[in-house]
Amino acid sequence: MWTRVLDAFLSQLIKRGELIVTLPDGETRRYGDASLGPSVAIAFHDESLPRKIVFQPDLAVGEAYMDERLTIEGDDLRGFLALAMSNMSRTGQPWFRTPLIWARQAGRFLQQFNPAGRSRANVAHHYDLSGELYDLFLDEDRQYSCAYFARPDMTLEEAQAAKKHHIARKLMIEPGMRVLDIGCGWGGMGLTLAGDYGADVTGVTLSTEQHAMANSRARAAGLSDRVRFKLMDYREVEGRFDRIVSVGMFEHVGVPHYNTYFRTVRDLLTPEGVALIHTIGRADPPGTTSPWLTKYIFPGGYVPAMSETMRAIENQGIFATDVEIWRLHYAETLKHWHDRFVANEDKARALYDERFCRMWRFYLVACEMTFRHAEQVVFQFQLARDRHTVPLTRDYIYEGGHSQARKAAE
Repeated sequence: MWTRVLDAFLSQLIKRGELIVTLPDGETRRYGDASLGPSVAIAFHDESLPRKIVFQPDLAVGEAYMDERLTIEGDDLRGFLALAMSNMSRTGQPWFRTPLIWARQAGRFLQQFNPAGRSRANVAHHYDLSGELYDLFLDEDRQYSCAYFARPDMTLEEAQAAKKHHIARKLMIEPGMRVLDIGCGWGGMGLTLAGDYGADVTGVTLSTEQHAMANSRARAAGLSDRVRFKLMDYREVEGRFDRIVSVGMFEHVGVPHYNTYFRTVRDLLTPEGVALIHTIGRADPPGTTSPWLTKYIFPGGYVPAMSETMRAIENQGIFATDVEIWRLHYAETLKHWHDRFVANEDKARALYDERFCRMWRFYLVACEMTFRHAEQVVFQFQLARDRHTVPLTRDYIYEGGHSQARKAAE
């Protein structure tokens, strides 16, 4: 029965390109049109896979790949996920999965409920992994967010430096300004704003690993008098700041807390203050997080739609003075990360095991393909309490900007 249902599912899904599926009993079935795209062959080694894929395709496929219950000819994971996601973006879900999608929508509020204690546990799940793991695929500054490829031939290091300086220009950083970095990671943004722009920076994180490394880096750079990193929730911060920056943290806030988040940003800004919120976003209406990504990579995480983000901003009475949308920058960033991880996979296997490596490859490639073929983008929201604080044109961002970023990267 479930093989027949899966057959109907794949027949509707795969139209451009060809998917060849070998079932556990050895039977081979073909879907799609090889004259319209690439051909990818996969094999099932578990009789329960058809049923699991019908109910939860992303969770079932991800777990089966991790456990080698689903294998891909030539281990062409990128080709397989590109074929699946590009077709799904065109055809959508089959009608018989509609009740399952509705059920996921109904439960998203609870899944994204992230009070302080739960937020700490969620952060620890991902960001408190071995520091050596992140050294295997990130740039030297450990920027774990979308890079900015001002030129297509930029290295990862250059593009990450360009991202930081692009944000600094949007914030109009001047020496002595008090800056709050919400979700400071391993300290790269804070160290740049303090070292290159003379700001006085306070960074906050819930990751013990990130907190320790960020402060160690500040001491090593001789910047401890200008930048400090604290292990605390953004809702616990007190004081006033001239600038607030948050890069890659808003995805962990959760929709039930959006009003609290932007109220906190508003209350912590001085009357002439400016904030820059950089987050992965979705170009379609509000949705849900992949069950596989929630279970294995980012518990409590959610990629927001612009509509639900702007609603919360509007509710708190702060001005959105600029909104910028980056499209394929994150796809290129993730490709760099994947290629670096694969080049160092033996070291990752020594830290963890083969299943972890397959999980991590699936994570990096699946995320890359959501930016190439699905609806994911990156939003940068520039916010101010006073509409007069920010210049009326974007000239201040771009005049000499790319050359400045290139110079900083060299």
